[in-house]
Amino acid sequence: MRVLVFTSVSKRPSWKIPIMDSAARFNGPHFVNLRKTVIFDDQMMRISKSGPLTGRIKVPGDKSISHRAAMLLAISKGSAEITNFATGDDCASTLRCLKALGVPVSKNGSTVQIFGKGKRGLEEPATPLDCGNSGTTMRLLAGILAGQEFDSLVVGDESLNSRPMGRIAEPLLEMGADIRLRENRAPIKIMGGACLRPIDYSLPVASAQVKSCVLIAGLYTGGPVSVISPPSELRAPISRDHTERMLTYLGAEISEEFREADGEFSHVIKLSPGSELQARDIRVPGDISTAAFFLVAAAGLRGSDITLLDVGLNDTRKGIVDVMQEIGVRIEVTNKSISCGEPRGDIRVSWDGDCELIESNLKISGGRTAALIDEMPVLAVLGTLLPGGIEVRDASELRVKESDRVDAIVKNLKRMGGAVEEYEDGFRVSKSNLTAAEIDSRGDHRIAMAFAVAAMFSEGESVINDAGCVAVSYPDFFETLNGLVD
Repeated sequence: MRVLVFTSVSKRPSWKIPIMDSAARFNGPHFVNLRKTVIFDDQMMRISKSGPLTGRIKVPGDKSISHRAAMLLAISKGSAEITNFATGDDCASTLRCLKALGVPVSKNGSTVQIFGKGKRGLEEPATPLDCGNSGTTMRLLAGILAGQEFDSLVVGDESLNSRPMGRIAEPLLEMGADIRLRENRAPIKIMGGACLRPIDYSLPVASAQVKSCVLIAGLYTGGPVSVISPPSELRAPISRDHTERMLTYLGAEISEEFREADGEFSHVIKLSPGSELQARDIRVPGDISTAAFFLVAAAGLRGSDITLLDVGLNDTRKGIVDVMQEIGVRIEVTNKSISCGEPRGDIRVSWDGDCELIESNLKISGGRTAALIDEMPVLAVLGTLLPGGIEVRDASELRVKESDRVDAIVKNLKRMGGAVEEYEDGFRVSKSNLTAAEIDSRGDHRIAMAFAVAAMFSEGESVINDAGCVAVSYPDFFETLNGLVD
């Protein structure tokens, strides 16, 4: 069955950006009119309704862990190797910034060698540090730069420069950093030579990036640094904890506790003073947020049977697995292990005809929303299959991602005939029979991938504009998806 048709229409002159090594990568029968050099804005992907998905695949390395591995090894003592480093543009931006700071970096495919310079060994960059579209690069790097002796200027693309950065500036200023923004947004100017002081910082929202920025800056203080999460009904971390795990793995002293008040819990993470990092090899698990697109696609296509190999199963990230088990999808996890402080395993989704989805409405809110924030676009698509639909609240953070994802989800689902209601802090999707439509990805990789899955459930042929934005996290996404079609 023909499912995916890739069409690239170039309208601009010869300065176009090459995004792949060879046109041969997509020269099979499902891809037509491909040009070796294309511009993301001029790409569109055509996708028709699909049959079942079958096969075993390995998704790219986890983006969040890859970013942290590269940055923390750069300020460690010694050299170490990162295997299964994420292949997308975002993590390439992190490596580019580290090189500009004088860190020797060697890359061979998905293996990266970092030659650490220690906390004080970075060099003043000759040019602004370009983070591209990567908010993780910008926010975590700010924590490192706040403790340096030299000045630095951190910039991003148009999308990144529109996202809020005051949320990291506030705690860094409280620590004594000299940091300057333009209307609370990038570019970020960080003046060197500041003497950072300890802090007990209460996060206004559950943000792993802000938490990580403060903890990393805490390596440059002379006293303990604590980060306190917002209260939650969960006695568990409510934002991803990769930074804490990796700091511990590399030798920092980290302690954690939960403070209870009025039946809710605040997670407190404390970094002891004087922590030094020692380089160690890091094996990155597959990205669970990327795996989510394939898991939902298989759950919605009768007869599917796919296995995703060596995927990260961190408790703060595996909410998509828990949700799918809750709604009745046949999903199992095998070959569990822990490596470099991170749990991992294989995930299989199969549908042999007797899978019954729950009738009740699925509601996601509070700390659970924070743990599923990257999966929300594809969870919205999943909601169109559920008899009771899905409601998501406490998701205002979605409005300040690569796009306003709440608005993008609602408008694109409505284009496909979906029954959807928008809230300021989320949305509600009811069971819907989707039809083909032209999708506006807004240059957001997670919107493009989520609606590629929606198109596989829909009658007719859908068009996803600016499909090339998937290169931010998964350049081979469409090729891999097409390879699973039975």
